[in-house]
Formats: sequence, structure tokens, C-alpha cells
Amino acid sequence: MPKTSNAQAEAQPRLAIIASDLSKTFLLRHTHSLKESVIAALRRKPISSSFNALDDVSFRINTGESVALLGFNGSGKSTLLKLISGVLRPDRGEVLTRGRVAGLIEVGAGFHPDLSGRENIYLNAAILGMSQKEIDARFDDIVEFSEIAKFIDTEVKHYSSGMFLRLAFSVAIHTEVDILLVDEILSVGDEPFQRKCLAKIRQLHAEGRTLVVVSHDLGMVADLCERGILIDKGRVVFDGESHEAVARMRAQ
Repeated sequence: MPKTSNAQAEAQPRLAIIASDLSKTFLLRHTHSLKESVIAALRRKPISSSFNALDDVSFRINTGESVALLGFNGSGKSTLLKLISGVLRPDRGEVLTRGRVAGLIEVGAGFHPDLSGRENIYLNAAILGMSQKEIDARFDDIVEFSEIAKFIDTEVKHYSSGMFLRLAFSVAIHTEVDILLVDEILSVGDEPFQRKCLAKIRQLHAEGRTLVVVSHDLGMVADLCERGILIDKGRVVFDGESHEAVARMRAQ
């Protein structure tokens, strides 16, 4: 096997994400109570079934790449994103990531309704892996981006859904992140804020962050991402240039 020089090694891209032989199966329950379960058993009807969300999925993503996960509802995209983020664990296979991962998957999941916006910034940012020093340094930027400075010391249970989204997204987008995972978050909120969020995501990618996106907005995905991984029934059916991935999905 030929040796690789130091210069060649430095020129090779660093891997940010390695997904190897990932499989994930969920148990789907068909009854909602003990009574329904007993009736189903007496009638010899199944009370549950299994669903293979992902089946032997493998790929590698280089540092700084922007990749779209494409597929119709139920194809396994969001499950795959949760495996990369660590929210879920695979039944088989493994996911390896390099650096800090921030997932815009369930935005605001760590927010407490009885705490103020200010307190929730510190709480949620800490959950996302930021130190107090990092949060202090970014606090003003987080509040400015959210555009809700007037209400920052109000309990978030009094926020509108739009205000809550703005603050939660702003916290997540200002983390010191190496890999950014985005799941349909740009489909929520008013159009000016969507444009602002998209511009921020583009900025982070331009700065060298690795980007993995799930969205039904195929035009936006093809424009934002260089590469597309098309998933159908839990399996990768195409991995290549994003516009071609979108064209193949539309042709299905």
C-alpha cells in the first residue's frame, strides 16, 4: 500500500460524521389502554408491530460540508438526524462525530415555562454544551437576534409561540458549534424571521461549520446544500450532488 506524505495527509478533508451500518426499529402500539389490549388479545389481533425506520445506512460527511437528508414522510430522515445528535441510539451500527454538535431538532425542548427568557437562555445554552463564560459573551447577541429584548425578563409561559421560537432558535444558533443539525425549523415562524435564520445558517456554513439539513422545502435545500442523501424506506438510494438528489426525489 503506497505511503501518504504529510502534505497529502493535510490536503485530505477531515471527517466530521461517520455513520456505519445504522439500523433503528420502533415498536408501534395499536392499543391505548389495558381494556383495548385484552380485547385485542381475545380476538387474536396484534397489539403491536415493528417499524424499521433505518436499515443498514452508511455514509461519511467531511468537515465543512453542507448535506441535505431527503425523503418523503416516514423515510427515516428525522430518525437519522436524531441518531447523529445522540438523542436516539441505533439498534445496530454506530455514529461517530468530531467536535460539538448542536441540533435544531426540537427547538426549545430544554426551556422551562416558569423561568424568564434570560434564565432560559443560560439554562438552554448550558444544555447545548456552552460554559457560563461563553454564554456571557454571546448573551447580547442572542437577545438581539431574537428581537424580544423587551420581554427577556418575562416568564416564557407568557410568550407567544413566535416569541418562544425566536428565543429558542437564537440560543441554538449562537452555540459554539462544529456540526449543526437542522430539522424543518425554517418552516416555522414568519417569513422575515425565516430569512434571517437562513442567512445566519449560511454564515455559519461559510465559517466552516458542518451542516446537515432536513426540510421539505426542496428549492431551499438544493440552494443551501452541496450534497444530498436521498432515503427511501429507511435505506440510502442516492448520495450525490444536491440538485440531482432533489430531481430524483421529485421523480419518485
